[in-house]
Amino acid sequence: MSPTKIKIRDNEFLDITWDDGITRSIKLSNLRLNCPCAVCIAEKDEWSSSYIPLYTLEQLKITKIEIIGNYALGIKWEDGHDTGLYDYKYLLQLFDKYSKS
Repeated sequence: MSPTKIKIRDNEFLDITWDDGITRSIKLSNLRLNCPCAVCIAEKDEWSSSYIPLYTLEQLKITKIEIIGNYALGIKWEDGHDTGLYDYKYLLQLFDKYSKS
């Protein structure tokens, strides 16, 4: 599966239409919460179950989305954070996890 259309909707959701024709959406806050980069994972591990992120508007605004090869999206957030690569399989898992968002 790979994206055919990527859109940010209402500055709150990322909508991706996949090559099977299905469009899925995720809140930007859930996308940022699940950033797969080493820094974010270490931060979540350090705080464990008490981890409750409080995001600023800068941290939830996407300034750039790049398709990386044929397997991932690179997302740059307005606060400069851009080290998380969201591979397509991981993105689909997130869409399923937050499908009621």
